[in-house]
Amino acid sequence: MSSEPNRNVTIVGAGQAGIQVAQALRKRSYAGGITLLGDEGYAPYQRPPLSKAFLKGQMEEPRLAFRPEAFFADQRIDHQFSNAVVSIDTARRQLDCIDGATIDYDRLVIATGATPIELPVMGATLRGVFTLRGLDDSKAIRESLGDASRLIVIGGGYIGLEVASAARQLGLEVTVVERLPRLLSRVTSPPVSDFFLDLHREHGVDVRLDESVVEIEGDNSVTGVRLASGPSIPADVVLVGVGVRPNEQLAKAAGIDCDDGILVNDDCQTSAEFVYAAGDCVRSVLRDESTQRLESVHNALDQGDRIAAHIVGDERPPFDPPWFWSDQYDVKLQTVGLFNGYDDVVIRGDTDAHKFAVLYFRDNALLAIDAINDPISFMSGKRVFKLGLELDRNDVSDPGITLKDVVTAKTM
Repeated sequence: MSSEPNRNVTIVGAGQAGIQVAQALRKRSYAGGITLLGDEGYAPYQRPPLSKAFLKGQMEEPRLAFRPEAFFADQRIDHQFSNAVVSIDTARRQLDCIDGATIDYDRLVIATGATPIELPVMGATLRGVFTLRGLDDSKAIRESLGDASRLIVIGGGYIGLEVASAARQLGLEVTVVERLPRLLSRVTSPPVSDFFLDLHREHGVDVRLDESVVEIEGDNSVTGVRLASGPSIPADVVLVGVGVRPNEQLAKAAGIDCDDGILVNDDCQTSAEFVYAAGDCVRSVLRDESTQRLESVHNALDQGDRIAAHIVGDERPPFDPPWFWSDQYDVKLQTVGLFNGYDDVVIRGDTDAHKFAVLYFRDNALLAIDAINDPISFMSGKRVFKLGLELDRNDVSDPGITLKDVVTAKTM
């Protein structure tokens, strides 16, 4: 297809996945047209800093951009960043846009991302209550934190804890309310949850576990949060971080198969001919044949490259294991692999020194690694999965031998 310049690829969604598809196509010598459509009003930008460095004022807006404006002209990428797509006609291969325009496509990529779940309680729309997904959200939160002294975070996942960390470093009083018995329960194990609970409490965060919010209080602006157990906690700002829903509405309305995410195969093809999907809006098939939504930078990069390879007729890129990261205070958590279904853990390193790794096994085979301030273990784990090495619990039983040494020995 790269030899047919009259063809075009249209990408709906100008986030990490969308820009990755465009970049990967040009890198693979695709010569046809590329149209990149977004609805935020911004050129593609990095999202991870929005809950960390940007929120703390350590990174300003221009540094968030993936590419300078000249990049799009140089790479012949037609772009519209303030034009939402309202419908897809897969039979005619056409898009209808909110500005009334109709756009034809030869190949379509849906990369519409996800939307934060709003808390279904009274007061959720008061001034000073936020969710965090895009740049405008982070700008508004950053401005509000500058005039505030008390923040309540509802939800003990990555986003909530990163914002809690940033707010404490800005000097605010912070309370985290989590309805489940532990923090990060959807993404990690009890030892790591306990570590982050202790970390936040050491930094002065009031963490309330097994606790639900029944009302956000205030008239026009938020003044507090009432808990199911009875007490009210005063607040100037509230962040709701209880998860996201995939933006699958466009695909579903077009008759494309969805199930809490747009369903795709290994090449990120949807059930509609000539239509692909990538990023946070996607539910994909994993190596164990299960399906899952992976909301991560890695997933957007990997799927974007797979789509580009399929469109130009290249071989599918080699397997790259899922990886994630989170920065909180002076701690960097790096994860490789997926811990789902583990039946055993091995902890290597010094938890008191905030430098250790948790290795997850199922049936004595390595599934994933959580590395806390331990980039060597993280990189060693990536190598294990990329090379398909067999590593069991016995291989890491000797604390005097590093994981890097174990992996090196297996590749000799």
